[in-house]
Amino acid sequence: MKIGILTQPLYCNYGGILQCYALQTTLQRMGYETIILQREFNRKYTFFGACIYYIKHFIKLLLGRKSSWHYFVDSHRRDYIAQNTNIFIERNINPRTKHCYSTKELKKEVEKLNLGAIIVGSDQVWRPDYSPCLPNYFLDFIKDNSCIKKISYAASFGKDQWALSRKKTAKYRELLQTFDAISVRESSAIKLCKDLFRVDATQVIDPTLLLESKDYLSLVTTKKTNRGNLFCYILDKSIKKKNIIDFLSHKNNYKPFESMPLLSDTKDNLFKDIDKCVYPPIEDWLLAFMEAEMVLTDSFHGTVFSIIFNKPFWVIGNPERGIARFESLLSLFDLSCRIISDSDFMNLDFMKPIDWETVNKRKMFLQKDSLQFISNSLN
Repeated sequence: MKIGILTQPLYCNYGGILQCYALQTTLQRMGYETIILQREFNRKYTFFGACIYYIKHFIKLLLGRKSSWHYFVDSHRRDYIAQNTNIFIERNINPRTKHCYSTKELKKEVEKLNLGAIIVGSDQVWRPDYSPCLPNYFLDFIKDNSCIKKISYAASFGKDQWALSRKKTAKYRELLQTFDAISVRESSAIKLCKDLFRVDATQVIDPTLLLESKDYLSLVTTKKTNRGNLFCYILDKSIKKKNIIDFLSHKNNYKPFESMPLLSDTKDNLFKDIDKCVYPPIEDWLLAFMEAEMVLTDSFHGTVFSIIFNKPFWVIGNPERGIARFESLLSLFDLSCRIISDSDFMNLDFMKPIDWETVNKRKMFLQKDSLQFISNSLN
């Protein structure tokens, strides 16, 4: 059987790229042929598009949320800062369809592939403000009489609340009820599926957890460095988070280090100092976990890979990116105590050990259940 994988656009997000790699690798090891369906944002500049952008930009400002800069940054600059992650994608995630910038293009591409199934996931594919076209991730482009199986694997809403209107919710309810099998990543998503969409969902683990640390180590060809021993993977930097890093490094004699661009990829930086906005290779990011004695992160996949590599870690709660994702993940491994806030960290025992034997046994059990879901859904 040939399976199409529909996930968020592959760009500079380490976790997003690796979850796609892991799901593809898992399916291929199970004997299936796979292809990545590359649904992309349409960022061609038009007057109408600019008007829509500014309306959305203004609404996000009122809500205190960040607005994407991509619409006004040409593809050359976007590709330049993604040059290293693009190399990884070209080398390790294949085959892929051409880039599809509309529902029409995606539908046309799928019709010529002779797919037996499409798997939506993983990552935040059902989070409205993260998606190139949300209806596509509910498989609206598949004909009603199609024989293609519709499956979601570890799909995520990102948050434990749904903010769309009743009319749009009804539309997605109708689409989701045509799925052959539904699995989600967070426990809170099970309730959302039941209450809003009137469908039953199974909780499974993120695809990256289906592979072992040795699978990721095989991707790393560079040698270890001496850059530090406290890996700080912080997506949303702030003074409060810097205070935690300083406190932890001074108290326990750690040397903090990162695997991130020197400058954040804001619109101003991309036009003034783009060389400092280039993302390091994914292999360098994986190497950082190997080198670390401890990990401090506000990232979901930063947390996941700390578990995979059995590295002591602490998670700074990141409500803007969806705290439910962290709570659900850590509760699976009885590690909820590893979440800290930027106000209560000074009294924590940062050297509190993790029972990795128990965690790894739990991971094996979850892997078995998740692989069984995939197998049952496709058969």
